[in-house]
Amino acid sequence: MKIINLPTGKLFIDIYSKGELETLSIGDYGKAHNIKAQFLGYNKDINGVPNMSTMPLSEKWVVTVSTQYGCTQKCVFCNVPNVKFKGNATYDDLMKQLYSAIRMFPNVKYTDRLNIHYARMGEPMMNTKEVFYHAIKVGNKKFKEDMIEEFGLRIETIHPVFTTMLPKSVGFNTTLANLQEWSRIKNDVYRGQAGLQLSINSTNDLQRDEMFQGSAHSLNDIAEICSHLDEPIGRKYCLNFALADGYEVDAGKLSKLFNPDFWMVKITPIHNNDACIDNKIVTSNGYDSFDAYRRAEENLIAVGFDVLIFVPSEDEENSTITCGNAILGGSTIKI
Repeated sequence: MKIINLPTGKLFIDIYSKGELETLSIGDYGKAHNIKAQFLGYNKDINGVPNMSTMPLSEKWVVTVSTQYGCTQKCVFCNVPNVKFKGNATYDDLMKQLYSAIRMFPNVKYTDRLNIHYARMGEPMMNTKEVFYHAIKVGNKKFKEDMIEEFGLRIETIHPVFTTMLPKSVGFNTTLANLQEWSRIKNDVYRGQAGLQLSINSTNDLQRDEMFQGSAHSLNDIAEICSHLDEPIGRKYCLNFALADGYEVDAGKLSKLFNPDFWMVKITPIHNNDACIDNKIVTSNGYDSFDAYRRAEENLIAVGFDVLIFVPSEDEENSTITCGNAILGGSTIKI
């Protein structure tokens, strides 16, 4: 195992059933420092986020696991496609990553919230059988009991997040069935304490075809699929926009396709990884000034969406904890 100490936690690489996977076990600054979300009462514009200490892991612990050995998608803003694809992670691979992530901090004996993100390497929509089985098992009372027995760790709330760019190769009907199953997991297994995040990035399908290399479902097809999902319990489903220069965010179009009563919008800067640098994809001043997000936020709120803007600090960005920054794909830690 290779362990890399980061300002917010640890990144580690280990060998599993088909080769190397990388995993994050990190803390969080807390909502007051790096988000603006008026619907949650966080009204301050984010004009850069200073590097700081994270919240204690006893308050929030974030584990990001890899769902595939590499990725067959070719998103132009991501380094993971550089990893030679070796197949899907198994349930055991996923569970071993999680156990190892918890083992990184043996002195932590309680956490109020454990977030599990299926988002380090791979497209989880291509591996739903293993990912969903893992999420169901982790949501079972026995998992919490196992954590107490194995590590002396008591977990109050577990919150898994399924993030997907909705690959076209999965097919319309299968994608619908998969999202309906995750909706069931969210509503029934976790009683709302689970997240569904769709990577949209632009409301312009020509731009989306370019960024996803034609591999994602069209926005109209995604909206049609999502119209069949059950009403979410707890937090709303999430439409994610990594907002780069020139990317379209047409609030009117989005509100006609997605019900703001069921869907919120999350906005981040496009991450400063090697793929984005090579392809000249950038959010100008997005790490320093709220002006990069102001118009999109105002327009989206005006049509009824809850809007959350998340901006990482320089430490977080340079330590490659953000999306698309796989070390195995060639990303360089710059801290």
